[in-house]
Amino acid sequence: MDYTALIDYGMGNLRSVEKALEYVGLKVIRTSDADVVKGARAVVLPGVGAFRDAMENLHRLNLYGPILSHIEKGKPFLGICLGLQLLFERSFEFGEEKGFGVLEGEVVLLPPKVKIPHIGWNQLWKKKNSSLLEGIKDGDFVYFVHSYRVVPKRAEVILTTTDYGEEFVSSVEYENIFAVQFHPEKSQRVGLKILQNWALAKGLIYNF
Repeated sequence: MDYTALIDYGMGNLRSVEKALEYVGLKVIRTSDADVVKGARAVVLPGVGAFRDAMENLHRLNLYGPILSHIEKGKPFLGICLGLQLLFERSFEFGEEKGFGVLEGEVVLLPPKVKIPHIGWNQLWKKKNSSLLEGIKDGDFVYFVHSYRVVPKRAEVILTTTDYGEEFVSSVEYENIFAVQFHPEKSQRVGLKILQNWALAKGLIYNF
């Protein structure tokens, strides 16, 4: 069916994400129902909090399999914050924990020389051309809240980086997967533009 499933698995307040997706023209169903996920045209996996808790919740709600199947079928997927980190093979937050493993790499703590968590506005630096960044300039600011960062094994998946003590990956794009470390729903004009670009690029909306 022609709707976007916003995954509700107990990891953060989803209302602002839902409102931002609706603002750019998407029909959104907030859900923890596996059957709704299976029927979705696109899936958005947001989240804040601990990696291990997130994986436990996804398994407990029987959402892990439908989300993985959605990605493997090549259907549009957007991950936000923790939803980016969960795509990777493993995290070292509170011990090692397995993720979805659809992207090669791991999730590690930000460098100890910086204040953790990283909270506030910071800049995006483009690493490749993409329709997802149309209208976004190098140095545009978005809003972050996180303590961990992803370390992809393959450089070609990296879409943007951000400097915080050292360079870290702030978004990735690979085939049908788009995922960001920042919060587009809290990033005002730039964040809404990125969400609009994703919806347009995936044929989820046709005008704005």
